[in-house]
Amino acid sequence: MTDNSKKTEKAPTPPKAINWITMALLTTVAVASIRGLPAMAPYGLASILLYVIPAVVFLIPTALVAAELASGWEGGVFGWVNAAYGGNAGMFAIWQQWVQNVVWFPAQLAFFAAALAYIFDPGLANNGLFVGIVIIAVYWIANHLALRGVETFSQVGSKGLIVGTLIPVLVLVVLAVVFISTGGKSYIAGSEASFIPVWAGFASIVLIISNFLSYAGMEMNAVHVTDMHNPEKTFPKAMLLACILILLVFIPGTLAISVCLPALGINLTTGVLQAFDVMFSYVGIAWGTHVMAALIVIGILASVVIWIPGPSKGLLLVGQEGYLPPWFQKTNKNGMQENILLVQGTAVTVLALFFAFIPSVQEAFWILSAMCVQLYLIMYVMMFLSAMRLRKTEPDKKRGFRVPAMGVVASLGLIASVLAFVIGFFQPAGANMNPLVYAGILLAGILLLGTWPMFISRYKKSGWDLMQKDKTESEQGT
Repeated sequence: MTDNSKKTEKAPTPPKAINWITMALLTTVAVASIRGLPAMAPYGLASILLYVIPAVVFLIPTALVAAELASGWEGGVFGWVNAAYGGNAGMFAIWQQWVQNVVWFPAQLAFFAAALAYIFDPGLANNGLFVGIVIIAVYWIANHLALRGVETFSQVGSKGLIVGTLIPVLVLVVLAVVFISTGGKSYIAGSEASFIPVWAGFASIVLIISNFLSYAGMEMNAVHVTDMHNPEKTFPKAMLLACILILLVFIPGTLAISVCLPALGINLTTGVLQAFDVMFSYVGIAWGTHVMAALIVIGILASVVIWIPGPSKGLLLVGQEGYLPPWFQKTNKNGMQENILLVQGTAVTVLALFFAFIPSVQEAFWILSAMCVQLYLIMYVMMFLSAMRLRKTEPDKKRGFRVPAMGVVASLGLIASVLAFVIGFFQPAGANMNPLVYAGILLAGILLLGTWPMFISRYKKSGWDLMQKDKTESEQGT
């Protein structure tokens, strides 16, 4: 009697570590990076339209589609594409997300190094040894925090967003208002025509479409939906709040930089800190820039901590479905994918060493980044296609949220993703490479980095599916 009761006794349900506000903050910190504000600041008031158009055709469709899919299927992108097109397609989709993420880390942490250098000596930002040490050290610190589990990285991410992104942007905007209202020289033109970007033909189309990826990452934290309270209802609310917060970071923050810096004088790496320098000096507290730099460092760390367990959790789910060897399926006591994170960290370390210490690699690094953006867009194409297919193949599947006019919304996101992918083969302004050579290198890199899942799927072994093996043994035992 005692033995039978032990067999039927259920394991305690783990507590839900993420509420909907925390999920909104995690999504915001994954998307809304201060690092990108200086790139849009030279456009002044026109930057509003340059943010709004991609938000309408990409950010909002991504948020709505992710909300419906997450309210009906677990597993994030892998789970959604798997439900629509099967496991091989799901693995292919999550791989694209993961690969681009690995290359993103050195670029994001190079900005961390620049902000850190600003606190002590701005010249250190150009010191390869300093940048390399910072990238590697901070990544592994963030990796350690991520390995401590959902509760830890969700707390670091949500609080880090408030301290390191929302507060600096709020201070930046308040300073800009004080700057203008007390007679400071504003570099933003006041005419209504300045709200419309100067049309430069094809280059203007490239500019708008390239800004789509400012909003990439809305779907990333959906992989943690099982850690939420009542995700069918709360995840859509989190997406709505995240969209609002992201726009409040991007638009007012960019305009604040535009107010105090001339377009030609904005440094793409340190533009935010340049703006703080000007405005804090104007109000007589020049030391304030160092404080803001310290807060921004915290915000960047928070974003890295959030991105480390996101796509890699997708790979863990892929492994647990039997698509990766058992070694990659190992988790620690906190349920984190420790071996996958070890491989990810090793790859980031190698990239950081090349990026920091070999100048010629720095020149080519943006090409690698462009490749990974293209891979990410492939994932988005598959996500939007999956959403439309699941509406047809599983119309009665319980969903906590349904996108109004799914066909229209998903098609809008799909078209935006395809356009961005095609435009990505045109080299950006300032590049001196032969256009055909550039496109050829990009295509070759996409094929080299993006097609590994095909080979892994082809040579996978039945013994890799440990979950099915455990299920079979459990059924035989009962």
